[in-house]
Amino acid sequence: MTGLTPSDQAKRLNTPPQMGRGRGWGLSAGRLEELHRRAAEMRRNPTEPERRLWRHLSASQLDGFKFRRQAVIGASIADFYCPAARLVVEVDGDTHDANKDQLRDDRLGAIGLRVVRVSNHDVMTNMEGVLRMIAAALRQGDGPHPNPSPEGEGLEMVEAQKLLGISLEGSVG
Repeated sequence: MTGLTPSDQAKRLNTPPQMGRGRGWGLSAGRLEELHRRAAEMRRNPTEPERRLWRHLSASQLDGFKFRRQAVIGASIADFYCPAARLVVEVDGDTHDANKDQLRDDRLGAIGLRVVRVSNHDVMTNMEGVLRMIAAALRQGDGPHPNPSPEGEGLEMVEAQKLLGISLEGSVG
């Protein structure tokens, strides 16, 4: 059918979209649209701690890593998300439920994301410490960079083997 936007087309179909960014994470089109609407509202009206932290994370200011704010990931809205490092940063107030947070962190971990939680209080009183902690988490990563450096640069083979926990003995090549 022509003339329908992709969103309208997805609503017309009864099958949920496939998992993945922009494809619905297996959620219904209506639920996904609601999450995006809520995320946009949260971007327009951030809490003071979120606003202050965003001043330091926006425009790739922290070690050159790009962050998104109020990013829809699965059925959740992450306060801040760095796709390159697969890192979610959550700013928690007094009303957060530790059990629910753990379940959410486990769901995000199941799709390969790491979660760092900082308190509103720390953002408001110790921004330097918060930024150091986030920077350390960004550098930590889960493995080698997806775009390895050209030959002759970066880690020596022995260092790379130790870092990756692999052995190339007996390999062909």
